[in-house]
Amino acid sequence: AMKINQDTVLRGEKVTLVPYTAAHVPRYHKWMQSEELQRLTASEPLSLEQEYEMQRSWQDDTDKCTFIVLDSGCWPGQAEENSMVGDVNLFLTNAEDPTMGEIEIMIAEPSCRGRGFGKEATLLMMAYGVRKLGITKFEAKIGQENEASICMFKKLHFKEVAVNSIFQEVTLRLDVTDQERRWLLEQTNHVEEKSYAELKQPAGVLD
Repeated sequence: AMKINQDTVLRGEKVTLVPYTAAHVPRYHKWMQSEELQRLTASEPLSLEQEYEMQRSWQDDTDKCTFIVLDSGCWPGQAEENSMVGDVNLFLTNAEDPTMGEIEIMIAEPSCRGRGFGKEATLLMMAYGVRKLGITKFEAKIGQENEASICMFKKLHFKEVAVNSIFQEVTLRLDVTDQERRWLLEQTNHVEEKSYAELKQPAGVLD
């Protein structure tokens, strides 16, 4: 069951991944009003109420794992909603092959793009998928116009395997061989895994 990450925080150098909760919905909803993001993520604008419903379904679905991406420089310290930069998702949609995960990354805050946030968030999610979810193959489907994202996935050793001219999207793939697994764990060996419930406590409680 995908409840696995509901108390998981993955803290990297640039980004920190936290579970997607109702508290994140207003900011997320605001992002998704952007026509550019709708185009890049191939999604329809939702009402705020629909967005809350969506968040609940994400939390409860067993075939999705989702994290909100926070700026490590801002959180803990600032409110989570003000530290949000995007989200990263893993879909386990292939019933015949539970070791296959489709990965999606969105850096929604324009000021945070091109700064390596997306790359680190993707690496954190991939390492989590490999270590905790038994993923051995990753796939990413990206709009053909989204060259920055395609380029980033290629830097993470993904190979282009298909182009769908109708949907104008490129499918990239990575098979996690022993060598790739070692590389991935090396790239993420600085990451700390923490409890979300503990980090959310006011600082005084931890002393």
